[in-house]
Amino acid sequence: MAPPERATMQVIHPPLEGFRVNVFIRQLTGIRFIAAAWVVLYHFQVPLAVVGVLSIPGVADVLRVGRLGVDLFFALSGFILTHTYLTRLGPALRGRATVDFWWLRLARVYPVHLVMIVIAGIAVVAQAKVSHEDLNRDWLNPIDLGKNLLLIQEWGPSPQRGWNFVAWSLSMEWLAYLLFPLLALVIWLLYRRAATAIIAVLWVAVLVPLVVYGLSTSDSYYTDHWGSTIRILTEFSAGALTYVIVRRFMPDAAADPAARVERIATWLSILLPVLVIAGAIFLGSWSFAQPPIAIGASGDAEPVPPYFHLLLVPLLIAWIGALSLSRRGLARFLSTRTLVLGGFISYSLYMTHLVWFGLWKAGMSKAHITSGALYDICAVALVAGALVIAWLMWRLVEEPAREWMRTIVGVRRKPTEEAGEELAPRAGAEPTSVPDAPTDPIPPQR
Repeated sequence: MAPPERATMQVIHPPLEGFRVNVFIRQLTGIRFIAAAWVVLYHFQVPLAVVGVLSIPGVADVLRVGRLGVDLFFALSGFILTHTYLTRLGPALRGRATVDFWWLRLARVYPVHLVMIVIAGIAVVAQAKVSHEDLNRDWLNPIDLGKNLLLIQEWGPSPQRGWNFVAWSLSMEWLAYLLFPLLALVIWLLYRRAATAIIAVLWVAVLVPLVVYGLSTSDSYYTDHWGSTIRILTEFSAGALTYVIVRRFMPDAAADPAARVERIATWLSILLPVLVIAGAIFLGSWSFAQPPIAIGASGDAEPVPPYFHLLLVPLLIAWIGALSLSRRGLARFLSTRTLVLGGFISYSLYMTHLVWFGLWKAGMSKAHITSGALYDICAVALVAGALVIAWLMWRLVEEPAREWMRTIVGVRRKPTEEAGEELAPRAGAEPTSVPDAPTDPIPPQR
């Protein structure tokens, strides 16, 4: 189906007003859980190897690039923020709307971040006492604590990832949040005036720096030479442009694509992750993509990812668009209540799992459990415990604190995606749209 354009290049853009808010929020919420679980299992590779999970063909290669779950989060964040805020921030730069936006972003991410800074500090002391290690962490100082509190610890060419390590991506998300009101002006202009083909070309163009950087072999983790900044700016922008392209194929307020478009999107929603898996397996077996042992991790840390794995990111971003246009198959699976709940707790899962893993390793070392049936049971407890802790953090800290902070600026206490889920009459049912507030589902950063 051709995008809605006239031969004169005057774009007939679909109206944003009246757009059904939950039309693709459920499957995108399910993606949040997939991305978070990918990162968690990436960090859990050593115990998974001990229990034999990594001996399953292809699993080790896919988990070895599991840090791409963060890149998936970055793009998903750009997509959802554009969906949520384009009509409020796009037409003009308004001070009050911008400040409210920043406050709502803090409401989304900061309470759990603050709690985890405290817990991480306590945990590293407890872990050192249990394992009789020295407390000689180079990040245990007021300067690095201040950077973490301000969410600027990852900014610049030489980031410091102490305290709660995974919060590095949160620092990058905060940078994107600060810049988003300016990006929204550009996206709005493109949405109103640019042809779909031009937007598609721009989508490719903004990912060129990422691809060029991804061809580098200087750092398998892609954090040096402003790597984290390159990743967030390119992926977040591509996610925003993906939303504009998706909306061009949803020409009315009902927001359902044409049957042919939906059919193609459904096939792509399956093909694209298959290509990612195939790419991960290829990189895992390609000798030239293997980093030297010298930059590898110690025996109790996850295997070093292969070079060039950032080249898989454009496929993941395209996957977001395909799932947004699909209404069957994988999109429907990601929309089930279990996956949606997983999406709700995904940010807490991401933020808590590494501290929990550190305590688990210290306990296993203290108990001298290194293999056997008891180790297998403890490995199951590791994964189950991560999910339970995430649910508790979401229910007791993330959700109440976010609702309280939202009331300060006078918006709905419960974000629309959670409110819509409560109205769903049964598991798997399409949640009723909530008309009095725009959707506000912000993925973790991951």
